[in-house]
Amino acid sequence: MTVDDAIKALSPQALKMVKNNFVVGLGSGRAATAIVRLLSSHVKKGKLMIKTIPTSLQIKMEAEKGGIPIVEADQIERIDLVFDGADQIDSNGNMIKGGGGALLREKILINIAKKVVIIADESKFVKKLNRTVPVEVHPFARNSASIQIRKLGGKPHIRLLERGYPFITENGNIILDCDFGQIKNPKELARKIIDIPGVIEVGIFSKPDVIYKVKQNGKFEILR
Repeated sequence: MTVDDAIKALSPQALKMVKNNFVVGLGSGRAATAIVRLLSSHVKKGKLMIKTIPTSLQIKMEAEKGGIPIVEADQIERIDLVFDGADQIDSNGNMIKGGGGALLREKILINIAKKVVIIADESKFVKKLNRTVPVEVHPFARNSASIQIRKLGGKPHIRLLERGYPFITENGNIILDCDFGQIKNPKELARKIIDIPGVIEVGIFSKPDVIYKVKQNGKFEILR
């Protein structure tokens, strides 16, 4: 079995959390895509009435294919459950997210959700966070924010597309991928970065409620 097979295997268990009249936030990435593709049959089988809020156009299109009802974030007062993935998770459950560029919308949904479920393969788990931190920045602050990030010990690089053009988020901003080496205090670093004028959001996330660790042998482990 592959990692994708394991995600499919755990999905029925994860989807049991979805109840009638739930508002479900849908993150971005491979794990979120797998969940969305199976959510349609789960809803139809259980005759459930739900609403979903996708964090990216990619996930929105997947939801549309499955006939899953979609609403905008400003049309709801609560989010019962969020399904999402992660780029890296440390031993305390802190996460780096934003590899797909949807960190702002993902953090908005996660912040107001009653329960957050993260699905990630075992290669994403480390003792201390050490991969680059995505930072969403207003284009006007590209240079000034980079200077301040360097003062914090980071090495920022603007995210580029294959042709060399800057990657632009669905919010019209750029991404600075910032290398801080091993991150000893993720929350403190995130606080310092978000205080920089022009920074819109930081791809450091707090502990979720449930983490599914997907293994290469096709099995999975529930960590929280």
